[in-house]
Amino acid sequence: MPSKSAQIHSRLGHPVIDCDGHLFEFYPLFLDYLKEEAGSGAADRLVKSFSHSVVGSLWFQLTPEQRRERRITRPGFWSVPTRRAEDLATTILPRLLYERMEEIGLDYTVLYPGMGIGAIHLGEEELRRASCRALNRMFADLYRDYADAMTPAGLIPMHTPAEAIEELEFAVGKLGLKVVMLPGYVRRPIAEVVRKYPDAARHAFWLDTYGVESEFDYDPVWAKCQKLKVAGTFHSLGSGWGSFTTSTSFMYNHIGHFAAAGEAICKSLFLGGVTRRFQLNFAFLEGGVGWARSLLAGIIGHWKKRNVAALDNYDPRNLDLDKFGELMARYGGELIGKYGGKLTLSDVAHRFLPAAFKAFDRDLPSEDLNLLDEWAACGIQTVEDIGTLFAPFYFGCEADDPVTASAFDPQHNPLGARLNAVFGSDIGHWDVPDMTEVLEEAYEPVEEGKMTPDDFRNFVFTNPVRLWAGGNPDFFKGTRVESAVKSILV
Repeated sequence: MPSKSAQIHSRLGHPVIDCDGHLFEFYPLFLDYLKEEAGSGAADRLVKSFSHSVVGSLWFQLTPEQRRERRITRPGFWSVPTRRAEDLATTILPRLLYERMEEIGLDYTVLYPGMGIGAIHLGEEELRRASCRALNRMFADLYRDYADAMTPAGLIPMHTPAEAIEELEFAVGKLGLKVVMLPGYVRRPIAEVVRKYPDAARHAFWLDTYGVESEFDYDPVWAKCQKLKVAGTFHSLGSGWGSFTTSTSFMYNHIGHFAAAGEAICKSLFLGGVTRRFQLNFAFLEGGVGWARSLLAGIIGHWKKRNVAALDNYDPRNLDLDKFGELMARYGGELIGKYGGKLTLSDVAHRFLPAAFKAFDRDLPSEDLNLLDEWAACGIQTVEDIGTLFAPFYFGCEADDPVTASAFDPQHNPLGARLNAVFGSDIGHWDVPDMTEVLEEAYEPVEEGKMTPDDFRNFVFTNPVRLWAGGNPDFFKGTRVESAVKSILV
């Protein structure tokens, strides 16, 4: 008997495009590719690097006291479902996934790596670049024969624009991969800590998110993505930084960490004016859409109150000192009386205004007036411009996420927006214990009246098409969904 997901799929009248499935790298084969790229010693170095990462084994080797003392982040207990052998095998074997697509309820899937999510953040340059290159070659070879139903995401390291561009040219230009996964951030050392406390430097870092205050100009990377017709997609972990660093609770570290990582890069790209300068789609995967609603609202609210014209409301030169002094004298007698009536108007202004202002003599804080417009890179003139600049962003939502329906609620979304939620099955990860139930679970909001059939169509078909084919009209050429996609692209 067909699975319930397959039954639902048969009634839809449109394809289901999965924007975020997961594969499980077959480790022995990967090591063969890695040895070709970096020699036989690379495998040992990789194991050592991974053992010290958030997803590594170091935590399990330490006592509770050592974990707390060293602040080793608690990883999860096994990251893939194992009760159903066919599901575990499906994440490893492309041919098995190909045969089970109908049972799962998918027409086409984009597959993101498992181990590769960590490899792309490795600190050692040679190992990072060799691992990404090896994985990209392996993915291209393994999935080439199944291109009508699935495509793997190539890994693009981003520690420098040069390494990103080089791998983009290889993965997309030479191997023919048409989806790329970029790291959502690069951990950079804090220069002063490196200089003064070199032994502690590895514990102190800041996140470079490429848009605001980046170490490099990443515009050449976005230009290369645009030229190669690939969307910039991000699937980085938030675990291991910020508040996601407990040594005892994986649940505390996991809940919300993808959203935090997505918000960091999304906010940076927006404020850095990247969507103003480039015609390029971006996707932030597995974090849902709730944070995106809040971010859009926050951008709108902050622009209204802190655009360069509105800053006039806070300029200390505009303060009516006579009126301020009169009010202080009339209503602040008890406060001023404590100083024996010796406070002058100058004292009052200096002591009762924020310390950063030298308002009495009308000096501004030590601020470059040309830098006061923090929205300059966005070129925003009206609130509606914000919606336009936010439109290239797409948000990966899992089947069991109850917040997804809100993406299609213009009555309550800022600017009456319908946010670009895209379906991510997340097959291959622990939160999908049964692959055949994914579409069934994603469809529940429709059955419960929380999402209309048209909303669902946008979620699993229209928005994914626009994400992938928006910059590359030939993305779905030769696939099972080619003819259906044409109706969207017209």
